[in-house]
Amino acid sequence: MTVTVLLVPGLRGASPGHWQELLADEELPGLIIQHLPTDRGIDKAARIADLDRAVCAAAGPVLVVGHSAGTLVAMHWAATTASATAMLLLNVPTLGEELPPAYPRRAELRDCGWLPIPTGPLEAPVIVGVSSDDPLGPPDVVHRLAAGWGARTVDLGAVGHGNPAAGFGPWPATTKLIRHTAAKVATRTRLLPGIA
Repeated sequence: MTVTVLLVPGLRGASPGHWQELLADEELPGLIIQHLPTDRGIDKAARIADLDRAVCAAAGPVLVVGHSAGTLVAMHWAATTASATAMLLLNVPTLGEELPPAYPRRAELRDCGWLPIPTGPLEAPVIVGVSSDDPLGPPDVVHRLAAGWGARTVDLGAVGHGNPAAGFGPWPATTKLIRHTAAKVATRTRLLPGIA
């Protein structure tokens, strides 16, 4: 069974060397890869609407793969829908402190509805990929958020924020995790944190 993988980008805008955009150009057997728009800025409502339309338009099972602020889009969407769509969230930013200067300030994010981050349990099966050295998502805070969501966690290792600045254009380990998780979604098997 074919699984639609919806890649939900962070706040970076278009970034041709980013692993999500590289993955969107790959042809992976059994997967339809769709990269959601990167031109929405901090318009959370537009990003959630993009995700909702894409999930509703999919012909079969769906795996939402969020990275960075894309994980927050997925969480805000999941908190307002009864969908049981599976999600794989990588490098969750906790927004406990200001982001680097190239990004919006916390007050601006709060004004646009990004904060507070949803903390309650979700209907959807969720796996959260945790970096041991993510400057935007301290592992202890990400683990607490994941527990509140009822999510399983998988250790990504010391991968920083999992972006080109951290050395991740192509990211084969993430492609493998996505394929593994999509295979579980296709067979409606319980999502497992390990990589087969």
